[in-house]
Amino acid sequence: MTAKPRSKAGETGRFSQIFSLSGATGPLIGLILLCVFLSFATDSFLSFRNFLNIADQITVLGIMAVGMTFVILIGGIDLSVGSVLALAMMVLGYLNVEAGYSMTAAILGALVVAALCGAISGLLITEFKVPAFIATLAMMSIARGVANMITNGSQIIGFPSWFNMGAIIRQFGFLTMTVAVMIVVFVVAILFLRFREEGRSLFAIGGNPEVARLAGINVKLTTVMVYTVCALLSGLAGILLAARLDAVQPSSGVAYELDAIAAVVIGGTSLSGGTGGVVGTLIGVLIIGVLRNGLNLLSVSPFVQAVVIGLVIVLAVAAETFKHRRA
Repeated sequence: MTAKPRSKAGETGRFSQIFSLSGATGPLIGLILLCVFLSFATDSFLSFRNFLNIADQITVLGIMAVGMTFVILIGGIDLSVGSVLALAMMVLGYLNVEAGYSMTAAILGALVVAALCGAISGLLITEFKVPAFIATLAMMSIARGVANMITNGSQIIGFPSWFNMGAIIRQFGFLTMTVAVMIVVFVVAILFLRFREEGRSLFAIGGNPEVARLAGINVKLTTVMVYTVCALLSGLAGILLAARLDAVQPSSGVAYELDAIAAVVIGGTSLSGGTGGVVGTLIGVLIIGVLRNGLNLLSVSPFVQAVVIGLVIVLAVAAETFKHRRA
């Protein structure tokens, strides 16, 4: 028998299933309107070079936001991602520059340390019943303290030239190493949530952990793994930030956890867990990136920018609450 050719309708259905907006239609419309406004308000926004700059600027936030999406989907929160990012950066710098290990070994060491931080947070939450807010708040302080202890608060410079060049040189005229890594992370995360049983279990845990447990899902193990992956992605984001800056310092990543949570919430993922997705998070990341870029082009003060982004977060949460009340 010959195999039946796939219909265009079937292919279209599969594509829409993978890249479903998962309730992020409103944020997508907001992103489009924001781009239209900035195109008229500034002369340089609507240019290919500026779009490349936006892509470079959102790489760190984008990767961290993917991990935060997983955490929020199960009804959790992680306040330590900015500090874990800084710790991973300092471990990377110490192993490569101070201890003389190869860059490969230094990267692996930084990722292992970051993942360990997430595993500890997950174990505190699942085994010792510490609220996620408190457990990750403690890890935020611990990771930041250890990051400062490594070099007594000093920065580290002296990475191999190719490491920094990977974040600067554009392959095919538009793609840097950092942007390529972010794209891979988003694609893998989207496929994981759509087609893996473990990915779908995150929605079940966020909807009702007890029902998920009775359905045969190992809620404790999944929770630990989610926090581990979130911290691991924060460590990866720290490595890419080190490549962009060509230096590491323990003060990096301050308040990054707020941006990551904001991107997830703006993208339509519910803070109570169970609904949302990575596609919406990507839209949220783009909204924050485009908004900051546009405000910079309009010469708006950084202090005013913080107020504007705060208002956007409030509006996103208010819209989510209104939607749930209507439902």
